[in-house]
Amino acid sequence: MSGFLNGLRQRSAACIAALVLLLTACSGSPGPAGSANGPTAAEPGAFPATIAHKYGTTTVTKPPQRVVAVGLSDQDALLALGVVPVATTQWVGDYPGAVGPWARDELGSAPLPVVLRPENGVQFERIAALRPDLIVALYSGLTRQDYDTLSRIAPTIAQPAAFPDYGVPWQEQTTTIGRAVGRPAQAQRLVADVERRFADLRGRHPELAGARGLVATTYDGYFVYGPQDPRSRVLTGLGFTLPPGLDQAVGGRFGANISRERADLLDTDAIVWIVADGGEQLRRDSVHSSLRVAREGREVFVDETTDDGRAFSFASVLSLPYLLDRLTPRLVAALDGDPATPA
Repeated sequence: MSGFLNGLRQRSAACIAALVLLLTACSGSPGPAGSANGPTAAEPGAFPATIAHKYGTTTVTKPPQRVVAVGLSDQDALLALGVVPVATTQWVGDYPGAVGPWARDELGSAPLPVVLRPENGVQFERIAALRPDLIVALYSGLTRQDYDTLSRIAPTIAQPAAFPDYGVPWQEQTTTIGRAVGRPAQAQRLVADVERRFADLRGRHPELAGARGLVATTYDGYFVYGPQDPRSRVLTGLGFTLPPGLDQAVGGRFGANISRERADLLDTDAIVWIVADGGEQLRRDSVHSSLRVAREGREVFVDETTDDGRAFSFASVLSLPYLLDRLTPRLVAALDGDPATPA
């Protein structure tokens, strides 16, 4: 069986390579990716750019014109930098072009990207047919085999080695993509702007500093997001601390299910639940109802089917400004410990 699977993988890779060669031979120079204000010029000295990642290094030698975003939220950094990808990967919601409302201004009048729907894995053939000259997969769980196959199509930047899969911080996501598209200084400015928003909110709400917080959902019981998940970093960016032992509970991954015996992790000063039912399932749960965080109304229920919920999951350079002014007042209300205060 293993020999059969290896042979199948080899034939698939050979077919993709042949497709790439055929498309290159049969087409003229591909048109550039769109942008709201026309093509964005590279900054002086930006190329070549060599970027390290989980599977080695990738060198980009010139400004990419046709970028495919395989990472689930990578399109936001591209759009913020003035680069409209030719394709995005569908994740939360069903937005045209997989571009959320927080990024529509950056899209402008450019053509919508093609949306890849990888229910059965990375769509290699569709990606090859788009003739990309750069593939970005930072917020992803790309395997070595996926990376090797994509690299046969175009230079590919995988997730960084320093973080778990689906754990790249929004700052690193933005600056890495900025280097790849020749806009490193602009990327640094974008990051600094959003970090100032966090600092301003911390200054206006000193009660957040040191408060213990957590992000969780009801996927297969209790699922908690760890210290290296972008959603958790929203809380820590506002001044919260995470529960001791959380990293051990998730095993260094972006998140994990916990047993009911470890429900003590949920008993924080404030908790954000990402749910689709307004918390009805939780309210029927005896363990949940016994927690102080529930009795004192220290919970914020974020509807995962809304723009706010999807912006929270994206936790990107574009979605965070959209999210922070909506989420922060609810966290402040939850911290007062008064169940009568709506959060």
